[in-house]
Amino acid sequence: MTTTQRADDGTTRPTKRPSKNTPSNNQPAGNAGAAYPRRWVGLAVIAAAQFMVIMDTSIIGVALPQMQTDLGFTPENLTWVFNAYVIAFGGLLLAGGKLADLFGARRVFIAGWVTLAAGSLAAGLAGNVPVELAGRAAQGAGSALIAPAALSLLMTLFGREPRELTKALALYGAAAPAGGTAGVFLGGVLTEYASWPWVFFINLPLAAAIVAVTPAVLPGGSGNRVKVDLLGAITVTAGLGTAVYGIVTAPEVGWNSPRTWVTLSVAAAVLVGFVALQAARRDPLVRLSIFRAPNLGAANLAQLLLGAAWIPMWFFLNLYLQQVLGYSAFPSGAALLPMTALIMAGMVLFAPRIIAAVGPKAATVTGLLTLSAGLLWLAQVDPDGSYVVDVLPASLVAALGMALAFIPTLGTAISAASPADGGLASGIVNTSYQVGSALGLAIITAVASAAGADQAGAADLAALTDGYSAAFIAAAVVAAIGAAASAALLRTNR
Repeated sequence: MTTTQRADDGTTRPTKRPSKNTPSNNQPAGNAGAAYPRRWVGLAVIAAAQFMVIMDTSIIGVALPQMQTDLGFTPENLTWVFNAYVIAFGGLLLAGGKLADLFGARRVFIAGWVTLAAGSLAAGLAGNVPVELAGRAAQGAGSALIAPAALSLLMTLFGREPRELTKALALYGAAAPAGGTAGVFLGGVLTEYASWPWVFFINLPLAAAIVAVTPAVLPGGSGNRVKVDLLGAITVTAGLGTAVYGIVTAPEVGWNSPRTWVTLSVAAAVLVGFVALQAARRDPLVRLSIFRAPNLGAANLAQLLLGAAWIPMWFFLNLYLQQVLGYSAFPSGAALLPMTALIMAGMVLFAPRIIAAVGPKAATVTGLLTLSAGLLWLAQVDPDGSYVVDVLPASLVAALGMALAFIPTLGTAISAASPADGGLASGIVNTSYQVGSALGLAIITAVASAAGADQAGAADLAALTDGYSAAFIAAAVVAAIGAAASAALLRTNR
């Protein structure tokens, strides 16, 4: 149908009204099959993005000992190789989601890959600690553009086809643990047979390939351009970064020291200021009214606590395998493959059926309780233990819990908002998971250090094991709190 549109010069020009089945970049397709015949190829690209984003979180795990030696990291600040990425990622995800809504998800998706590649190059070439952390932060910034744009594109492709959407979310969700273990496995291979910089250089050809194929398989769109709240993005990133810094350094300077309390107080004040800023802005980074959507807040809380339990488990399980059981980088990565295989099978084959049968609330609570049980089992690790007895069975139980909890909380969080807020909702749920990961790792690292993990050299295996056991117990408590919160706050629906 032809209508008229007033141009900037006051004249009117004929325009063609979009048909019902013509989707924009920010609206789900009315008939996904007709509108996007290559939607499953597009999903492969989106899943590859999720795979890469999570892989970059985990690939550095087995390379940390060599990076510590070559670059001069101290044991206390080694976790910042992880945190520099996660803080930039988590702090900028809200801005990334908003930019996807404003400028078009595909444009932001491509910009994210370019930024990620630049950060990877810098991190691989780094010769000292500051450059390494700057490169990792740039990687996190690129991922903060990629992740919400990818989820927004997924909803555009499958948003009005519920059965296909469930399958698409399951495949997308399975890409996360696949990326996590692939990162550990590839990190082990590259560290052992090449050198640690290759854990970053591997991103360059993959990013180039994705940028090349994206215009052909993913829908474009002009977005809805308004002013971007850069002050809000800077404020929330500064607040989160300050909070994690205060928690990470607390074991070194003391939890009761003035420095710790001042740092955490400043972080709290900055985050409160961010909320006040968003309430006062005409075009805020986060429109606070979005949290009135049923289940949005509860689902994001569940994602935050899930990340706070899961990522520390990965971090300390890698350290236990290498520093206590004596595994080198490659066997350490291979040891986690069974857990990843179960997570992928659980997300693709079991989780959708369980969600359909009992609803997302029951699936979430069951998954978090199962994760907690697996972590408590892992806490029984022994200095003279073995992989088959101490690691494999407990890690499989934890993996099953992750598979059951991740999909329903993710789906609930992104479907709670309107299609026009798809990028923002995607940014919020990604932020919840990544901020939970960073804060959880910081707090649980402090618990492990207090229990002995930083009071002994690698030769004192008993002290190391006590610290790692305490970390697993703390993660189990976090997962149990997530189960209780989900049971109390999530509304029952199917």
